[in-house]
Amino acid sequence: MATLVTFHAHPDDECIACGGVMRAAADAGHRVVLVVATGGEHGEIVQDVLEPGETLAHRRHAETLESARILGAARTEFLGYVDSGMVGTETNDGEGAFAAADVEEAAQRLAAILREEDADVLTHYDDHGGYGHPDHVQVHHVGQRAAEIAGTPRVYQATTNRDEMRRLMAMAREAGLGLGDGEGPDERQLEAMGTPEAELTTRVDVTPWLGAKRDAMRAHASQIAPESFFLALPDEAFAAAFGTEWFLRVGEPTGGPFETGLFGT
Repeated sequence: MATLVTFHAHPDDECIACGGVMRAAADAGHRVVLVVATGGEHGEIVQDVLEPGETLAHRRHAETLESARILGAARTEFLGYVDSGMVGTETNDGEGAFAAADVEEAAQRLAAILREEDADVLTHYDDHGGYGHPDHVQVHHVGQRAAEIAGTPRVYQATTNRDEMRRLMAMAREAGLGLGDGEGPDERQLEAMGTPEAELTTRVDVTPWLGAKRDAMRAHASQIAPESFFLALPDEAFAAAFGTEWFLRVGEPTGGPFETGLFGT
C-alpha cells in the first residue's frame, strides 16, 4: 500500500483535476489523502442552494467531505487559508488570502501532513495553476516547496493537455455540440491553459472511475449546477473531456512514452 496526497486550491478542484486517480488509488488499496488550501469562500454560488443563514464556506466544507468520501479519501484536511478570488480582484490581497500567504509557512503546513502520512506521491498543479487563478498558482509554489521539505519521492503536477483540448474542441464543433464561432476559449486563451502534450509525462485513463468522478462533482452542488458544462454533457462527451487525467512528473524527462499511473507504472 502506498499513500497519495493530492493538494488543491478550493473545494471541487479535487474531483475535476484528480477525481479519477483518487478513486482508482483507493480501489487499488492505496491510502488517499485530500488537502485543500482554502474554504472556497469567494466561489460563485448556485442560486437557491444555501439554506437560510448558511455560509458558503460552511456548505463547501460539507460538500468537500462528501466528495472526498465518494473518491475514497481516508483523510481530508484544510490548510485554513481564505479563497483569494479571481485574478485582479481586491480579495487577492485580503486578510488570510492564500495567494498572499508566505510560501514557506504554507509549505510547512503541507509538509507536516506529508511527513505524518509518509507520503509516496504528491500531486499539485503546474506552474501557472492550469489557467492562472492566483490560488492555483500558489498551490504549485507551496506544493513544490512542501515536497522538498518532506522529501516526498514522487511529485506530479496536475494539468490539462492543451493539444488534446484543441482536438476535442474541433470534434465538438464538427459534431454540433454547441461550440460555434466565438464560443469556448480562443487561441490566446488556450495558450494560457494547461500544458503542451510534448511537455507531459503521465497519461492516466480514468474511464472506469468516471461514475465516481461525476458523483463527486454533483456533491459540490453550491458550485456545479445540474445544467452546468460538467454535469450536462452526454456520457460520451463527458468521457472524452474527463476520462483522461494528465500530469507532469517533477524531475522526469519528457518526450518519451507516457507513464500510465502515479505509482510507478
